[in-house]
Amino acid sequence: MLETKLKDVAEPSFSRHETFHPRFGWLLKAYTALTNPDIGNDVFLRDNATVTLGVGKNMVNAIRFWSYAFKLTVEYPKDPTSRANVASPTWEAHWLLDENGADPYLEDTASLWLLHWWLLAKPCYTPTWWVAFHAQSTSRFKTADLTETTLRHVRLAGWEPPVEASVAKDADCLTKMYGRRDEQPAKGSRMGFEDMLDSTFRELGLLEPITFGRANSVDSWKFTSNARTSLPPALVTYACLDYAARSGAQQGGSIAVARLANEPGGPGKAFRLREPEIVNALQDTAGAHPQLELIEGIGQRSLGFNAHPKDLAWDVLDNYYGGVRARDGFPDRETWYRMQPPGMLREMRRRGRTDLLDQPTIDQLAGALL
Repeated sequence: MLETKLKDVAEPSFSRHETFHPRFGWLLKAYTALTNPDIGNDVFLRDNATVTLGVGKNMVNAIRFWSYAFKLTVEYPKDPTSRANVASPTWEAHWLLDENGADPYLEDTASLWLLHWWLLAKPCYTPTWWVAFHAQSTSRFKTADLTETTLRHVRLAGWEPPVEASVAKDADCLTKMYGRRDEQPAKGSRMGFEDMLDSTFRELGLLEPITFGRANSVDSWKFTSNARTSLPPALVTYACLDYAARSGAQQGGSIAVARLANEPGGPGKAFRLREPEIVNALQDTAGAHPQLELIEGIGQRSLGFNAHPKDLAWDVLDNYYGGVRARDGFPDRETWYRMQPPGMLREMRRRGRTDLLDQPTIDQLAGALL
């Protein structure tokens, strides 16, 4: 039920972006600094962080937050007695942003769809975003509507209520991230280069203005339902399998396409896809992956899989990007986390980050550090 969903999937985190939506190149800046042995995991705490990252002080905090929100870093105490947190990159960050990774410069729009999916996936550190995509009763909204809806779901989750202005900043930041806002585009016009630099996620075409107020500023918005020509079938299939895994599906299972299309938290709502569009994507991908099949039932279609859905999800995704995991010297998950500071593994175990590594392996690696 929606009344319990936010508590189940998200953390109470509001307005940590310093009003800045993610900008072009920010995530790569963070990954490059964190993996540079001359800089390292305390880059966001350093007095010279603005020089290192080439941005202003508030933007340093924003880069730190967005790296964390996209599941590209884990933050943990600098030492057992410290209240300051340092950060280390996840295996996903290495897979995507390393020089030998899938797409360090995010040149393929599929990578933006992937990051969008990771942003909303459990554990979600942007609950206003989760509510916007998964818990609103209508695709049309004003920022005030989204603020009110988010506050209602916060109350239902039993969280300590945030300051309303913080949630309002989230709602405003979301529209800046996904939609143009200052001028009404001409019919048929394409997004300009400056718009893309300001927020690459506008390229996804998920949000558009529908009414304009004073000074031609946007008064209300709607999530679009047009064809997702920039969203590859492999990305849709990855998200479907990833959602099945996060929902508790195991090897040799299945999940109804209706669930994938309509459940809060699923790819249908995250990508604004209808059931036929999901079916088409799954059919396109299943031909190259014999462990997947579309099962026709009485009045229902399901995605069947004969291996663990998380493993299959990564097989599909990695295959789309040309087999990153098979490249020379590329570490598997366990090897990557063995190389990370002990504090990162302890924090992963404390928070139960099974989205990053399975629980037995987390317990084994973290336990060996005690």
